[in-house]
Amino acid sequence: MRSTRLLAAGLSIVAVSACASSTPGWTYAPAPSPTAVPSTDASGSVGPSASASAAPSASAAPSATVTSAASGSAAPTGSAEATVVQVAALNIAFDPTELSAPAGQAFQIAFANNDPSIPHNVEIKDTAGASKFKGEIFSGVETRTYDVPPLAAGTYQFVCSVHPNMTGALTAQ
Repeated sequence: MRSTRLLAAGLSIVAVSACASSTPGWTYAPAPSPTAVPSTDASGSVGPSASASAAPSASAAPSATVTSAASGSAAPTGSAEATVVQVAALNIAFDPTELSAPAGQAFQIAFANNDPSIPHNVEIKDTAGASKFKGEIFSGVETRTYDVPPLAAGTYQFVCSVHPNMTGALTAQ
């Protein structure tokens, strides 16, 4: 009985000292809210400076224009917006098989791999079969967004590098 009490007391001391001396290796601090930096004009009055504002500008944080997966075409965008083209893989096939993107402008492909545990990607090839863009191969179910460099106007083939029978047509216009 006495050995049971000694063992319990010893474990209690170890547990208390472990809890008392452990401090997290991190701390939480919320992000500061953006505030305008005051500036002075020629008259000496103080006011917010438009150029020193901590709020991001439209060109610093472009918004995405998402198109429907059914049409697969990119909506017209302004200079501060990125075009996002959507395509999915399911049952080892692309949906849709016809896409369009702006010619001469970088755009994004939101690629949804909906085939569980099956690797896919999107590769864009020109009419001669030369690769113009090759997205990372990954297993589904997951969606990744690829950043595609500008393409000249024309028709391109898109294909899955793992499954060459998965193909579609991309028109840059």
